[in-house]
Amino acid sequence: MARHLITSALPYINGIKHLGNMVGSMLPADVYSRYLRQRGHDVLYICATDEHGTPAELAAKEQGLPVDAFCAQAHDAQKAVYDGFALAFDYFGRSSSPQNVEITQHFARRLNENGFIEERAIRQVYSPADGRFLPDRYVEGTCPHCGYDKARGDQCENCTRVLDPTDLINPRSAISGSTDLEVRETKHLFLLQSKLQHEVEAWVSRHEDDWPQLASSIARKWLNEGLHDRAITRDLDWGVPVPADTWPELAAEGKVFYVWFDAPIEYIGATKEWADAARDTDPEDRDWKSWWYEADDTVRYTEFMAKDNVPFHTVMFPATELGVREPWKKVDYVKAFNWLTYYGGKFSTSQKRGVFTDQALDILPADYWRYFLIANAPESDDSSFTWEHFTATVNKDLADTLGNFVNRVLSFSKKRFGEEVPAGSAAGEAEAKLGEQIAELLAEYEGHMESLQFRKAAAALRALWSAGNSYLEEKAPWLEIKTDKDGAALTLRTAMNLIHLYAVVSEPFIPTTAKTMREAFALTDDTATWVTADEARALASVPAGTPFTVPPVLFAKLTDDDLAAYKERFGGEPAA
Repeated sequence: MARHLITSALPYINGIKHLGNMVGSMLPADVYSRYLRQRGHDVLYICATDEHGTPAELAAKEQGLPVDAFCAQAHDAQKAVYDGFALAFDYFGRSSSPQNVEITQHFARRLNENGFIEERAIRQVYSPADGRFLPDRYVEGTCPHCGYDKARGDQCENCTRVLDPTDLINPRSAISGSTDLEVRETKHLFLLQSKLQHEVEAWVSRHEDDWPQLASSIARKWLNEGLHDRAITRDLDWGVPVPADTWPELAAEGKVFYVWFDAPIEYIGATKEWADAARDTDPEDRDWKSWWYEADDTVRYTEFMAKDNVPFHTVMFPATELGVREPWKKVDYVKAFNWLTYYGGKFSTSQKRGVFTDQALDILPADYWRYFLIANAPESDDSSFTWEHFTATVNKDLADTLGNFVNRVLSFSKKRFGEEVPAGSAAGEAEAKLGEQIAELLAEYEGHMESLQFRKAAAALRALWSAGNSYLEEKAPWLEIKTDKDGAALTLRTAMNLIHLYAVVSEPFIPTTAKTMREAFALTDDTATWVTADEARALASVPAGTPFTVPPVLFAKLTDDDLAAYKERFGGEPAA
């Protein structure tokens, strides 16, 4: 089986993320990782908090904490939420780790040795009120392209255009709010991306036809506009230090590397963290370099991210990797997502609009959210979250189609046949027809998962669930039992085998519920990780005589009162 390296975009450290962040990176990566593991592949799923840059410093300042203490607390808080969503990272690291410092400085030295880093004097915004140079995110103002009045000096989050602080109209300090800003000369390191343009173009050309159109079109747009040399250092107190052995003057000034230089390198750094964490107990099985160094022929690397992160992962980080002139693994497939909006507008913490991941878990268990988000993933276009759509999906797909099927099959069988799977007649024509249908739908589901088409995969999974309901309605065991008790027993035994099949194949989407369904049957040798086509046709994995229990209701239906309460709490209308 293949070795699969999977990463999702690193969530910023400054606050709990909203549902759009979850569905645009970490959740689909988890679904895909779980699926690959079930199919027998060797999978390493790596993520981490992105802890450097101005967002960390500003957030720490707001809370009155040293930045390192703030980041440690925020990392634990984010990790708790992701554990609550059942994200099965192999390792969830921190970009402030010693491992990332070591590897980032190594990359910088190699790029310098190869002629791709240059020290330049630049004019930079200085705030007399703050007594310091202001890195790009410490400068706020109006975007010259779209007029958004809260644009940052590195990027406008409204139109996603990359900016320099001096581009902003009416700039102000994000620290003090002072508009008394000057432009002074200072020195910084620049990555000479222009010298790597042709190499990056050649690399993208070898991969872009395999990527989703969203990823390839963004990469191509950046390349067509031309790669520019960009500063990779900032005047901050918190970050990966510029190494004094290579740039003593800049190190003495306290320069650190730009967050978007070191953050992608943290994928490698976090893998080393993963290996080092088990050095004393499992040293043989955690060879971090085998995943990243000289791994092109042995590892398939898939990245998950929202569209605003695509340029950094398809152009800028590959340029860095190419420039070090070492055989570091580069991405094979970039799964890019559009935005999840809230009633067509942006999620906003300050305006109390939208649902954030910790709040979501306070309302309902993770599987409600996991299924809904993946079933409505913003793959081909932006998707809009509405409470009406969420409620309808939960009630129809989860409560009625899956949950009600499980409950009525097991409850009825227990009532009429006791607490063991009934035997009944041998499978007949209806069961053979059902088995073929299930095998076909399973193959369709597998195909969509292999091609990372998540909405289509969810539709195929829903069709598998629906097939069980159609079979049950056709056979109607509640009527069948009046005239053919063995026939009714066969129907229920077949339906129980469907429940077990659903438990196995639904695990990537709804892992907690899948475990509950699977544990309903006392199968001592139940080690199956997937269902073969022949097993789907036979529907015989749960034999007659197997003890079973009726689990609690898997998914509660949401009421009109629930809907009204959600809209009142979180807002339920488009932004003005």
